[in-house]
Amino acid sequence: MFRERDPLSQRPLRLASGTALCLAASFGLDLPIPVVAPVFAVFLLATLDRPLSLKAALGLALVVMLTTGSGLLLIPLLRHYPASGVLLIGLGLFLAFRYGLRGGNNLIATFLVAGLTMISAAGTADYQLAVTVVGALVKGLLLAVVVLAVSHWLFPEPARGRAQPAAPALPDAEAGRIALRAALVVMPAFLLALTDPASYMPIIMKSVSLGRQSCTTSARGAARELLGSTLFGGLLAIVFWFALRLSAHLWMFFLWMLLFGLLMARKLYSVRPQRYRPGFWLNSLVTLIILLGQSVQDSVAGKDVYSAFAVRMGLFVAVTLYACLMLQLLDQPGRVR
Repeated sequence: MFRERDPLSQRPLRLASGTALCLAASFGLDLPIPVVAPVFAVFLLATLDRPLSLKAALGLALVVMLTTGSGLLLIPLLRHYPASGVLLIGLGLFLAFRYGLRGGNNLIATFLVAGLTMISAAGTADYQLAVTVVGALVKGLLLAVVVLAVSHWLFPEPARGRAQPAAPALPDAEAGRIALRAALVVMPAFLLALTDPASYMPIIMKSVSLGRQSCTTSARGAARELLGSTLFGGLLAIVFWFALRLSAHLWMFFLWMLLFGLLMARKLYSVRPQRYRPGFWLNSLVTLIILLGQSVQDSVAGKDVYSAFAVRMGLFVAVTLYACLMLQLLDQPGRVR
């Protein structure tokens, strides 16, 4: 283990190794929707500088039950009264984002948003698919929590290390406006997924990431940060894919993810002034994981990987452009966050 080192050297190693380990374990164990676990691991590792305590883990388990329960309960409403069901989903997204902006746990808010949209969308097509999504979320979160503990054991945060500052709680009016904006960012992807949940589940995951990122992005830098990170993540996924083709093996999958994750993590935790904020690099990494993971699954299923990637990337760009538009329309000039 590495001890008593500079926290700025520990954090990139912890994020990269944890993400790579979770990605390899998720695909190695053949979990349903295997990209869920590494995406959750990225959010956990980037947000927490300590492993979860038993109390926090139990609280997260309670959130899992509430999320899955609420998503399953909304399925009959979406099937028989779709307009009312969509409005309730929108209200749930608004309240979840507002909870995070008012000083609540952003991880819980993110999980609520993901569970609420993914489970209810899947259930409109097939209840069994909704149960599969529930299993994917629960197993993915459990694996991410285990990887978080292992990563902190391998690369612990020094006792003298500087704690990552918590985001300040916003006033009610400001939190409500930004939460509404984030909910509107997620809703189109959710509505699209209602037409074909199995195919558009990655779009929901991408929109959840964009909704989370839109809470900390101003309209002035929206196009550069949101669209730029999406395109950069897509470019990294292409490079990763061709590198992986040199030796298609689980260990190489782990090692390449370790390398790409380390490159992103070094930028994410950089103390030097740079053009892009940490959210840019975090969203790029999440985009890379989703696109690459889906391409690997397409390859295993015998699908045309390149055409599927082109369609998926086009949808990612469209969702991101819509998110930029929402930021422009609902941002108030002169407000500093």
